[in-house]
Amino acid sequence: MTARPPAMRRLLLVLLAFLSIWATVDNLGRTLANPDEGRYSEISREMAASGDWVTPRLNGLKYFEKPPFQYWASAVSFKLFGENEYAARLYVALAGLLTMLVAGGTAARLAGFEAGAFTFLALMASPYFIGLAGVVTLDAGLTLWLTLALCAFLLSQAPPRSSTSRRNWLLVAWAAMALAALSKGLIGLAFPAATLLLYCAMERNFRMLAKLEWVRGPLVFLAIAAPWHIAVSIANPEFPYFYFVHEHFLRFLTTEHRRVAAWWYFLPILFGGIAPWTLLLLPACVSAWREPGLANGFRPLRFALLWSAFILAFFSASGSKLPAYILPIFPALGLVLGAHLARTPGPRIAPWILPIAPLALFGAWAAWKAPERIGDAWTWAMYNDASGEIMAGALLVFAGTVVAWLFLRRDRKWTGVIVLAASTTLLVSAIEDGYEDLSPRQSAKLVATKMRPLLQPGTAVYSVKHYEQSLPFYIGRTVTLVDYVDEFDLGIRQEPAKAIADLATFRAEWLRQGAAMAIMHPDIYQDLRIKGLLMQLLHEDLRRVLVRKP
Repeated sequence: MTARPPAMRRLLLVLLAFLSIWATVDNLGRTLANPDEGRYSEISREMAASGDWVTPRLNGLKYFEKPPFQYWASAVSFKLFGENEYAARLYVALAGLLTMLVAGGTAARLAGFEAGAFTFLALMASPYFIGLAGVVTLDAGLTLWLTLALCAFLLSQAPPRSSTSRRNWLLVAWAAMALAALSKGLIGLAFPAATLLLYCAMERNFRMLAKLEWVRGPLVFLAIAAPWHIAVSIANPEFPYFYFVHEHFLRFLTTEHRRVAAWWYFLPILFGGIAPWTLLLLPACVSAWREPGLANGFRPLRFALLWSAFILAFFSASGSKLPAYILPIFPALGLVLGAHLARTPGPRIAPWILPIAPLALFGAWAAWKAPERIGDAWTWAMYNDASGEIMAGALLVFAGTVVAWLFLRRDRKWTGVIVLAASTTLLVSAIEDGYEDLSPRQSAKLVATKMRPLLQPGTAVYSVKHYEQSLPFYIGRTVTLVDYVDEFDLGIRQEPAKAIADLATFRAEWLRQGAAMAIMHPDIYQDLRIKGLLMQLLHEDLRRVLVRKP
């Protein structure tokens, strides 16, 4: 049996979609984690509260590290649905879903229904992609718009190709690049441009460069991307240098952001994040590179491979590395995997899948053993609770891989791939549940629940040599930074009165102040207590102490 009837395939896809939606919605309300989820949710909250849609602010201070598109989307979400975790994650969850639909729809247009469905399933079975689609970072949104730019360009080159169709798809690509630039900066334009030049050089054919809508396209790009950049520069003269030079060039050419890692840093993330396709990726890439291409000679899968290779090489060479940077690679590789799954019989896929099973068992064992490495009781209890859920998820992947292998051996390819996608969805849900058990360590929500009943409009709140990214979101107001700069350097230089420079000034301010609360690291608390500062202890754990003025 080489394939299921079309009606059965669609039914299985619908059932899997319901499973995915359930797992996603179930986890959108989990506690916001430090640092990224707290940071970006708070910027959006402040934008919604202030009504200033031009100048992003974090903790009341100007914050120009990233452009505002996600802030706008989440601020609208807060306006519509209130300031809560579901609203904070709505945009990134929709971005993840739309990315899979865009990639799957493009594959279906280029190579038929099976290629489209398997592209969608390949992404759903990639735990890193699915996991980050539920985390408040800027990378899920960037990935959506970059994927739309990639796919629109691929479709513009696909026959039958009228001049109107080609023009419209190219204009979609220009618009998507503008939205990518508004999501995370100039890489929204740089990545597609570099990939196109690489492809033309590889094919020794630069003729397509003359047919990229060079008049209408840039006008569309500027109409979308330019207004905010102009408006924020007028309102904040310090913006252009900081944003374009400091954030775009110094971030990648220097190590001043202190996110240094080895050149191979992203390889384990890629190969682990795309499991269970890790081993299958090799023959899939070889097959994609050798594809004969479309009737006009264009090779969409080779273009997708160059797209992935350039992004991986760019961030590997960068002086600043964070795990989520390579997320835009995954949809392009999804196109490659989807095409390979569609044209390869199940028995030839099965051997590449089975080795994931012992790795899943190792993951379950590692989750079981993880609490043994924890020295303190507070953290041990959290890891002990989390390990059971993560271990269960890993065992589900083990079972799902074995079952999928059995189906694939019998050439029940649809069932086998859907089993893999379902087990990955449940794994990600289990990991997110386990991560929620760690939230007292990773988030300030528990502290915020103790603060809110005591906060009055006139209560001063200080963050002493310490900043909890999620705290302002959960208390619904900003805090005064004490002897803390880090990412607030520009904002404090522009508005120094909003921060306190040193502990001596803070002690004097604490004595003068009426109602006041402060959050700090336990070491700072002990130091201030020894020096005689009167503080009433409200909360203490290994990461933070909350006090108020008695």
